[in-house]
Amino acid sequence: MDAPNRALVTEAAAELLRSLQDRHGALMFHQSGGCCDGSSPMCYPDGEFLVGDRDVLLAVLDVGDGVPVWISGPQFDAWKHTQLVIDVVPGRGGGFSLEAPEGKRFLSRGRAFTEEENRALDAVPPVTGAAYERGERPVSNGTHVVAEAQAVDACAIPLPE
Repeated sequence: MDAPNRALVTEAAAELLRSLQDRHGALMFHQSGGCCDGSSPMCYPDGEFLVGDRDVLLAVLDVGDGVPVWISGPQFDAWKHTQLVIDVVPGRGGGFSLEAPEGKRFLSRGRAFTEEENRALDAVPPVTGAAYERGERPVSNGTHVVAEAQAVDACAIPLPE
């Protein structure tokens, strides 16, 4: 079995990302670990959020020229058995996230990987900020964009369209 993608994005969230890319250029996500913005995926112009050597690159979403999705190393340790699905819902985004003025907010949904998927992921070490600087990139297994209906139930398995 190929290792599954550690992060996906719904088509609705991908559409908003494309619109934000048109206005702001290259983008990135950092999965917030709490504090001011709860546990929201925060969207920034690429490079505006400084990635640490121990941060983990979950995926580079195949939206536009690519949107990297980062998470802190300690938070990854807690979430490594979970596939992150970035969705969008009506509401006000996090104060520092680019979608804040759009009347929408990005939302993290999750799905626990199966035992078989976890074994496949164990064979593919995550890419850290330090490894990224050396040119390493995460393995991609098909598209990262999934239908909204597949992300509504956090327990559902998102499948590529």
